[in-house]
Amino acid sequence: MSKLKKPKPVKLIMSIIFKEKEILNAVMQELSSIFGQIDFASEILPFNFTDYYCKEMGKPLKRQFISFLKLISPETLPEIKIPPETLPEIKHETNKVELKYSKEEKRQANIDPGYITAERLVLATGKNFTHRIYLRDGVYADLTLIYQNKDFRPLSWTYPDYASPGIREIFKQIREKYLSQLKQI
Repeated sequence: MSKLKKPKPVKLIMSIIFKEKEILNAVMQELSSIFGQIDFASEILPFNFTDYYCKEMGKPLKRQFISFLKLISPETLPEIKIPPETLPEIKHETNKVELKYSKEEKRQANIDPGYITAERLVLATGKNFTHRIYLRDGVYADLTLIYQNKDFRPLSWTYPDYASPGIREIFKQIREKYLSQLKQI
């Protein structure tokens, strides 16, 4: 029998896909007001792995990854906390931000929240699939990358952009920040 214990807190991350830098700045300010201080922002990268968002958002699209200083709970607690601390609450809040910055019912930013632990990267999604675990309130957890042998490793279902070496390197940088924070707890 395994001994049950509370999990460690996790590092909140987000991917922001956008076309206009002004939208990115506004969205980042909004996210910071909800989730607290941003402690990492990647360089702005071209988003060219898929055309999935182009019809809605236009071209060329860009992406930035961010993480937040405050660690969050990996649990799916039923109570809602302010600021939001669990993946379902966070996904609902990021959806509200996307709607706030939409024009003519088209998103100007796509925000994908998730978290990093020492062992994995998990994304929140509203879409069910074979490898996704239902959390609550319409939100699923997508195990996107696992950390093995000093690197994040893609799985057979990992999106090609998240599987790319450059993006995995960004997540390694965020993971190092996270591990440093855990030492201070």
